[in-house]
Amino acid sequence: MDRQSRKEKIEEYKQRKVIGGVYLIKNTVNGKSLLQSSTDLAGSKNRFEFSCHTGSCMIYKLKKDWEEFGKDVFVFKVLEELTKKETQTPKEFSEDIKTLEEIWMEKLDSGILY
Repeated sequence: MDRQSRKEKIEEYKQRKVIGGVYLIKNTVNGKSLLQSSTDLAGSKNRFEFSCHTGSCMIYKLKKDWEEFGKDVFVFKVLEELTKKETQTPKEFSEDIKTLEEIWMEKLDSGILY
């Protein structure tokens, strides 16, 4: 890759739309869910799919059920997305995502959460 195309690729990456949000990883057998948030929903989903593909559980809270029920009973479900504004700093965006997670924590029945 030449210097110019490398610079263009870096600039494209910087200009991409950053989408974060709140998601669940749900056990479809026992109904329990793990509530998580991320400033990069696509990356979180990719990590989950990689875990399923390799059969290795990367989240300690799920490990026992992952081993008992298997990887195929878990699903990744996005609850709410938030797009980073151009004027937001990464820290501000992260704080907004954490606030969104707290709101969802209050909405959900704590009895179903890991």
